[in-house]
Amino acid sequence: MIKAVSTADDAILRSLHPDCTDWQTLAATPRDAAIRAAAAAAEEAEGARTAAWSTGFNRRTFLKAGMGVGVATLGAQLVTSRVSYAAAATTTGTLVVIFLRGGLDGLSLLVPDNDPYLLAKRPGIVARSSAAHQLIPMGRGFGLHPSMAPLKGLIQQGRLAVVPAVSTPDLTRSHFQAQDCLERGSSNSLTTGWLDRVLEAAGPGTTFRSVSVGGTLPRSLMGQSGSLAMYNLDSLRIDVDDDEIGVTRDALETLYTGIGHPIEGQAGLALDALDTAKAIRDARPAQPAVVYPADSNFADALSSLAELIKAGAGVRVACIDVGGWDTHTGMGTVDDGDMKKQLDELALCLKAFTDDLGADLDSTTVVTMSEFGRRVEQNASGGTDHGHGGAVLVLGGGVNGGVQGRWDGLTDANLANDEGDVPGWNDYRDILTEVVTTRLNISSGAMSSVFPAWSPTPIGVMA
Repeated sequence: MIKAVSTADDAILRSLHPDCTDWQTLAATPRDAAIRAAAAAAEEAEGARTAAWSTGFNRRTFLKAGMGVGVATLGAQLVTSRVSYAAAATTTGTLVVIFLRGGLDGLSLLVPDNDPYLLAKRPGIVARSSAAHQLIPMGRGFGLHPSMAPLKGLIQQGRLAVVPAVSTPDLTRSHFQAQDCLERGSSNSLTTGWLDRVLEAAGPGTTFRSVSVGGTLPRSLMGQSGSLAMYNLDSLRIDVDDDEIGVTRDALETLYTGIGHPIEGQAGLALDALDTAKAIRDARPAQPAVVYPADSNFADALSSLAELIKAGAGVRVACIDVGGWDTHTGMGTVDDGDMKKQLDELALCLKAFTDDLGADLDSTTVVTMSEFGRRVEQNASGGTDHGHGGAVLVLGGGVNGGVQGRWDGLTDANLANDEGDVPGWNDYRDILTEVVTTRLNISSGAMSSVFPAWSPTPIGVMA
């Protein structure tokens, strides 16, 4: 989002216009007037520089021209979006990564149905069929939590896969460490995120080729990808009255033209993103084709992402965070409790999103991740504590449905080496490698830069 300066920047503006004490009269609002005043100052400064340098360049003329330092200062305040510097290109599809932060209990999402070991360890919270809510059969002795019923259509179409016991061998039970490891794609000294390296391997794209919707930029996109972060599509706008947008936009373009600063390119691309977002909003139908769950930030993020994908904005990678999965207390059963509420929202939002995409779902694949699973045994507060192996959902185009990956069963012997937790029998890098190479058409060789020193083993989640 681009934000205009407030009246607190009066001192800066007075330094640009020392003889103008009533700059607020340039527009209807102080912040809009501030932009226009700064733009006028930039044009005046550019003229002064041109005159000063017309007979040659030296240190004296450099200092005399002033280099528009005030404009650069304003620029740091005006532009808050991160935007891609890449040229436009055609995307081969869209990968949506949804991070369920807090540690999703994989044994509640994908349940070993009527498993005697699990029944003994979780007498008060085990997810099992009730008279009102039946587990959804997934094969291999597993049932999906009844809250996932809105996704039955995708299950029947073979477009939803679930992988149990997902982790990496070296995770601790710390939220910070586990999330950091998964988002960097490594436990070593890599500083960039795994999705940033995916984008580097994928090559150039549009301004919207990588976007985080619903909040700040996640660790997985940190690096040189130049990803854009926005709350939703409606927030990507110039924050002035509608009848003033055109003039203000032109003033912003003038303000960042010819300043000889890297922010010039960033501002230009941010304005392009604003133009695209406005065009998509202007093309909205009077009534939406799909109604998303109300009062849900997750739903708002998915709705905005669907609009971008359907409009052909060139989204290759999108990230959305969903909190609330740290279920130490009150997990409940399939009929009530925190786990049911969380999974209800997840399923209803994913249902709306996939319906909204329509034919574009064929080229869109969604992956849900979480930093770890929960312990097999319930705690004294009717919840579960931090564990190890969790569960991953993969849904959408190109997916090979059903339960995929290794599962050795719940026994004391199988869990002994992991302090009674579900081990990471399936490495998350194997799943992500398979999804990325299929969905984004990136070669296996190129993936060696995404997950260094890792030799992937096929899991079977993609057809």
